[in-house]
Amino acid sequence: MIAALGMYDMPAVRSANDRFWLLIRENLGFGPTSLTRDEDAWNIWQSPDLLFAQTCGMPYRTRLHGKVQLVGTPDYGLPGCPPGHYRSVFVARQDDPRGLKELASGTFAYNEALSQSGWAAPMVHLAKDARFPSELLMTGGHAYSAQAVADGRAEYACLDAVTWALLKKHTNLGTALRAVEETSPTPALPFITAIGQDAAAIARATQKAITELSDQDAKLLLLRNLVAIPADDYLAVPNAPQAAAEMLNP
Repeated sequence: MIAALGMYDMPAVRSANDRFWLLIRENLGFGPTSLTRDEDAWNIWQSPDLLFAQTCGMPYRTRLHGKVQLVGTPDYGLPGCPPGHYRSVFVARQDDPRGLKELASGTFAYNEALSQSGWAAPMVHLAKDARFPSELLMTGGHAYSAQAVADGRAEYACLDAVTWALLKKHTNLGTALRAVEETSPTPALPFITAIGQDAAAIARATQKAITELSDQDAKLLLLRNLVAIPADDYLAVPNAPQAAAEMLNP
């Protein structure tokens, strides 16, 4: 069996993720003794041995729906977001005073094209003013996108609000960058399990584990609760508009 929590697993919170998983395992009564961290995310998400993992909303609606089960959605208590929802935050360098309309036509750093928070949400947001980047820089991760902006290799990026909160707390990127604008909230990154697993039992074990986290670990992981968000809510979230999608394959 496989358990993984790779979506928010930066070094400062890895030990807290380990303790969170062990609480889930204890409440469930079975499962791997440690989290998998050395495997490709798609291999994990699509494995018939998957017991517990977290995915992104866009991979779920575009490829995983019908192939995995939703367990529940973590609530991170983000300002301005309903329970179990999150948003993306456009960031630029602290010394760059431009607003999003002025930044929009510059170089945009993004983690990958199947990211809800790093690609789909910002492109939908930018489409409101029909403004898109002149150049793209794919980085492979939100933290790498933030660093690319800090280093001057890109003018702006759009980060998952949970990642942004963690970066501000645990790295110097919070002082190097500033928030420029936010997207509309969408359902947050869901916990999933393979077809054939008892998703309801896993949800109960996860809910109990969240309540059993130490105050310190709960603050490190920003975890508040587990919310049941229907699959249809994830499927209703829009993908990037065609004009933006065409930039990926010029």
